[in-house]
Amino acid sequence: MSLNDILGSALSGLGAAQAGLRATSNNIANVGTPGYARERVNLSTGVTSGRITGVRVSEPERVADRFLEANVYRRQGDFGRSEVVANYLDRLQSLLGAPGDESGLPARLDAIGAAAVAMTGSASTEQTVRKFTANVQDALVSMQQVSRDVSVLKTDVESEVGYTIDTINNLLRRIADLNDTVSRAASQGRATGGATDLRMTAVEELASLIKVTVREMPDGRLNIETAGGVALVDKRLRQLSYPVGDGVDQPVYPPIDVRFVEADGSMGPLTGERLDGPSIGGKLGGLIDLRDRALPAFAEEVGTLFGGLAETLNAVANASTTVPAPNRLEGRQSGMALTDRLGFTGQAVFAVTQANGNLVARTTVDFGALGAGATIGDAIAAINAGLGGAATATWNNGQLSITAAAPGNGVIVAQDPAQPSNRAGVGFSQFFGLNDIITSPRGTLVPPGFVGSDAHGFTTGETVELLVRDPNGRVVARQTLSPATGGTFNDLIGALNGGPLSAFGSFALDARGRMQFTPNAAIPTASVSIPSDSTSRFGTGRSFASLMGLSGENSGLDFAEVKPDVLATAQRLPLARFNLAATVGQPAIGAGDNRGATAFVDQLARPVDLGRNRVVAMERYASLVLGRAGMDAAQAKDQLVDATARREDAVNRRDNFSGVNIDEELSQLVVLQNSYSAAARVMSTATEMYDTLIAMVG
Repeated sequence: MSLNDILGSALSGLGAAQAGLRATSNNIANVGTPGYARERVNLSTGVTSGRITGVRVSEPERVADRFLEANVYRRQGDFGRSEVVANYLDRLQSLLGAPGDESGLPARLDAIGAAAVAMTGSASTEQTVRKFTANVQDALVSMQQVSRDVSVLKTDVESEVGYTIDTINNLLRRIADLNDTVSRAASQGRATGGATDLRMTAVEELASLIKVTVREMPDGRLNIETAGGVALVDKRLRQLSYPVGDGVDQPVYPPIDVRFVEADGSMGPLTGERLDGPSIGGKLGGLIDLRDRALPAFAEEVGTLFGGLAETLNAVANASTTVPAPNRLEGRQSGMALTDRLGFTGQAVFAVTQANGNLVARTTVDFGALGAGATIGDAIAAINAGLGGAATATWNNGQLSITAAAPGNGVIVAQDPAQPSNRAGVGFSQFFGLNDIITSPRGTLVPPGFVGSDAHGFTTGETVELLVRDPNGRVVARQTLSPATGGTFNDLIGALNGGPLSAFGSFALDARGRMQFTPNAAIPTASVSIPSDSTSRFGTGRSFASLMGLSGENSGLDFAEVKPDVLATAQRLPLARFNLAATVGQPAIGAGDNRGATAFVDQLARPVDLGRNRVVAMERYASLVLGRAGMDAAQAKDQLVDATARREDAVNRRDNFSGVNIDEELSQLVVLQNSYSAAARVMSTATEMYDTLIAMVG
């Protein structure tokens, strides 16, 4: 080997040692830097014309494993979803109140039963009655507050959806820019470690917001797709397009479209693809699942709970009376017309009493005897004929009222014990709300009891929009129902079963005259919601949604209350029962009769048909709804703990492979210093040999 070859080899050794020292020093300087992958200089033997010419040094390379990095991305998506779901469900649980919290909704509902029991004792007083009505009102206020709070949570979720999409778009732009940087550097043979580390950090953050699949291309670029295969980044950037508003709670939210990005950075045309549903994954998927499924489902359960509670308590109130009886019984807006089919079986007793409780007049109306074609108008005529002027039943656009003729007299409606009046499972007085204690101007509070041949009562031009949602809350079908004047409920059912919604289930009237949706076996948990409704049955203001019971959101909870006079005066709570054996002139009701209190206790424990195949007692249903909310929150916390542990394990595995170990780097530093020193000694020796040769020649 010539001296020139020796010097060349030594010089390349010095260069290799210097390159290694730079890489090692850079590694040491970045100990603990998140996302940093250590660099390694690759060395190879230089060979020219079959002769070894020293060491060849390549650009520093990242020490990384793409499979370990891909695992981190997957775990980041699980963590992002679990974190946001756990946070919001924890907020929801806190709105209900902690166990034992007297101001929480569970305690408010439990207090109703306890107060009813207190009224049954011999020590029943005005205070126990006031306590009962106050507890009922407090429970209604708590349910209304929870309903409003859920709406606020949905608003917060929707706002966060907008912020998250903005963050995703910024990350996609950054990744696309870093793709260009890495690709250019790789094509020019320059180091790409710094840009690649920054890109990996951006992808990791993106993966926590939306579930992605990452593919590394031969030119160094990363292609990024959603879990559903929608391209986000390849050689052309795309952005998510979403009309971000004020985060308003609304029944249907716009989709997330994907658009191309123009060369100037502006939004381009639609790609034709959309992101929808919790399958998006990551934080965004969790937010959409909360917004479209979890929170609306809970709000509907609260509405159904209110409807069941109102029906339960009003059933007792309408079977009872006050002492003295009220001069006027004024019903709620029923949505019915005088020409509607009566639909009642059994018998009801209508009576007039004096202030001292003595009977003035009474009549028993056998609704079955009125005939199969009897109407509500026929029943009112029978009542007036039987009372002979002692009281008068009147009808005002859907509302029934009965008023005693003498100012000091009162009116009572009682059930016949052997053949109680019945339509849709409720008595005559309760059906029309003559003696309700819970009222709502927006809710009917009882099933309507319709049959298919009944006139629907809506007019041409009125519309109802119905949606079918899948188990994830996504809208999979929608239909605008346009009733024609003079049609029947069978016509509406036929239109629904022949329309777009029929692909996912069928519609029919149930045993209590409510519209029931039965999902197909392929999607057994599909549900129906009604985002808009302009109908008014016979001009009464009662809409299709409020009458048909398809959703608990139309129960009338928002405006519900205990009747103000019942809340203000203990004597206005109906607790006495009419003496069916009394004749004219004899006592029919008496002070101190609190049999209605026992009936409240018993009724709260009886099952109620809430629709949608739910027949359960109110006490049980309340514990199920509120207990499920607590269980979901606890499960979300557990899932967050698991997701956190899995993410940390994935990050540790990646960092153990590609991270900097200070001990290894320091030992490598010693090796490189020795290599540098050895190469320097070779050069010194070669230089001395040159000097000796020159001296010999001279």
